[in-house]
Amino acid sequence: MPSVIVRDGETFEKAFRRFTKACEKAGLMSDIKKHQHFEKPSERRKRKLNAARRKQRRMLMLEGM
Repeated sequence: MPSVIVRDGETFEKAFRRFTKACEKAGLMSDIKKHQHFEKPSERRKRKLNAARRKQRRMLMLEGM
């Protein structure tokens, strides 16, 4: 669990911004979004396959340049 120590004279907004960045860096936000609803195994496979295809297309485009 990410934690942030509030420094002397630091505003709440600045400390909260640091905390949200720490959460994003730890992968907490993506994990929460992933678990918001149940995903069937077939949907998970389809999503991963599409992501692999996008990645492959992107790599081919970068190679061609």
